[in-house]
This record gives sequence, structure tokens and C-alpha cells, in this order.
Amino acid sequence: MADGMVKKLPKDMLVYIILILPVKSLLRLKCVSKFWYTLLNSSTFVNLRVNRTTTTNAEIILFKRSFKEEPNQFRSIMSFLSSGHDNYDLHHVSPDLDGPYLTTTSSCICHRIMGPCHGLITLTDSVTAVLFNPGTRNHRLLQPSPFGSPLGFYRSIRGIAFGFDSVANGHKIVRLAEVRGEPPFYCFTMREWRVEVYDLSTDSWREVDNVDQHLPYVHWYPCAELFFKGASHWFGSTNTAVILCFDMSTETFRNIKMPDTCHSKDRKCYALVVMNDSLTLICYPYPGCEIDPAIDFMEIWEMKEYGVNETWSKKYTITPLAINSPLAIWKEHILSLQSISGHLISYDLNSDEVKELDLHGWPESLRVTIYKESLTLIPKGSEH
Repeated sequence: MADGMVKKLPKDMLVYIILILPVKSLLRLKCVSKFWYTLLNSSTFVNLRVNRTTTTNAEIILFKRSFKEEPNQFRSIMSFLSSGHDNYDLHHVSPDLDGPYLTTTSSCICHRIMGPCHGLITLTDSVTAVLFNPGTRNHRLLQPSPFGSPLGFYRSIRGIAFGFDSVANGHKIVRLAEVRGEPPFYCFTMREWRVEVYDLSTDSWREVDNVDQHLPYVHWYPCAELFFKGASHWFGSTNTAVILCFDMSTETFRNIKMPDTCHSKDRKCYALVVMNDSLTLICYPYPGCEIDPAIDFMEIWEMKEYGVNETWSKKYTITPLAINSPLAIWKEHILSLQSISGHLISYDLNSDEVKELDLHGWPESLRVTIYKESLTLIPKGSEH
């Protein structure tokens, strides 16, 4: 009877009413009737919810860490955290979830969390990739890349990206691969760049034609890959330090110069985040090096006009902290970091307050991403 009354409401009013409901409530509605199931699965409703205006209070922290269970075997835990309206003390908003796959030592330390992109994230190392919706908790293991190397050569994955092609209207995973000669033939002159693209819409891998062979050498850091303004970003170096960009729609590369004070031999590591809707660069001392308090500051730079190198502006200079890496910026001024010992730290950019939180994992295994709950469906894989 209630379902019948709902059907009599104007569709626009109905959509407006349920648009603000949390994902957990919407998932329950899906089970009520075919009408609700069809409406909530429609691309129109899903896109409206993704694009609706929300506040930072609607953001949730996905915190992933690993614990060693036996040699070369780890258990990964994903926690879903938030805070109250007037404070920043984190609490769990739903039960923890065991992270699928990525259980070896290398996967534990060198994995990425990329996204969110329309509510989806990708968990990946250089081989395995898992597509995950933290709002619905659905996930799917993606088929591995089929590309190998000729005899006598080695294929090394230098950069991985996850983003959205607005022209083709689909998500993509991109792998930047370096093919080089193996010992005893190893030689930098025997090197070629390849770009592998996985289209979620077709559930298939392909290689990009005519790849620029003069790309900068790509460096990996725990908070390095970022999808922003339709492009994925990595750190690279030639004669200077640059941010290498890959446009998801045109599948072409370009470089963004880093601030003049940043260069490839400055004993610094780098992280990329979005702050105040701007591309933001974090420079921090290399983990494990002896810190000189007089010079080894952490710096945060904001690019006021995206793609315009001259608009880099230093926003913060922070007293050196003994950290492994930055992880994310939350609510525009809470910087999350992982300590050398594997604890989660928060740093308030407004007050300079530092807190070590009661959240920890295996050193170097901590990852954080900030997301808003979404009903975005994970495409089903093909039969092959």
C-alpha cells in the first residue's frame, strides 16, 4: 500500500526526497519492490547522487592497513571513519572489512589506493587490481594485463592510474610500463615505454599506439598517483623534477613543472593531493634520513590555476616531523600522515596541533582516501 502511495508522487519530488538518504537506507529500499530496485539502479539517479552538492561532513575516511600473520603473508583491514560536526575525533561509522587479495609483503607495502572516482576506488599493486565501492562494499577482481615482454627483456610497471574518460563516459585503469633489457643485456639505451589501458566498459586491456618515448623517469611514492581535472598525475624526472600528466580522454602526455625549489636531488619525497579544489604538492624529507631542523621542513604548495606553472604558491611550511609519508588532506586542513612506526597521525594546518591516533598497522602499509558514499555500480566482468 505504501509503495502504491509513493508511486503517485511526482517523480521529481520522489527523487528529491530519497536523494539525501544514506546509502545503507537506499540499499534496503532496493529490496522492497521492483519499482525501487529499478529507480535506484538507474544511471540517472546514480549520477544525480554522485553530482549533488554536499558538505565535508558527508565525507568518510577509508583507512587501510595491514598486519603480518606469517612470513610473506599479511591480512589487510579497511576501516570506515568519520567525525562529529564540531570536532575531528574519528569514530567508526560501520564495521571493519577484510581487504581482498594484496596479501604479500610487496603488495602490503607498495600497493595503491586510487580514487575515489564517481564513488569507486581501485586497490592495486603492480599486478593485481581490485575495483571497490566503499559505500556499498561491493568489489570485483579485475582480469590481469595480458602484456608481457620479448625474450631477453623485462617489463617494469612504473606508474598506475585510475580515472574517468568523460568523452567515452567510462572508467579506465592505466599502467605505464618500461620495457628494458635483462642482465646480461641490461642497458638504459635498450628501453621503451608502453602504455596499457583497461576499459571497464569492455572489460579488456589494450596498448596505446605511438607512445612518446621521451617520457620522464617515473618515481613512486605512497601518496603519488592522483586523478584530477580529467588527467592522472605521477612524479617524474629528466633534467628537472616534473609532474607527468596523462589525459584519460585523449590518452596523451604532458608535463607540469614543479616549483623552482623542488628538484630531483633535494633529499625530498613528494605527495599529491587536492586542497581547496587545487592541485596541491607536499614536499617532505626522505624517510629514514637524519633530519636537520634548520632546513628539512615540510612544504605544501598550491597551484592556483591548474596547468599554469607560474601559479605555484607556498601555503604552509611545517616543522620537520619523523614520518614515512603524507596520506591525505581532510576537510581542507587536516593532514593525515603515517609515522615511521606505522601509526596514523593527524596534523591541523590551522593550529599546528599534532595527534597520534589509536590506529596503526605494519610500517609503510597505511593508506587513506576520502570519499562520499555512492551507488555507482561495478560493471560485471565478461565470461572469458
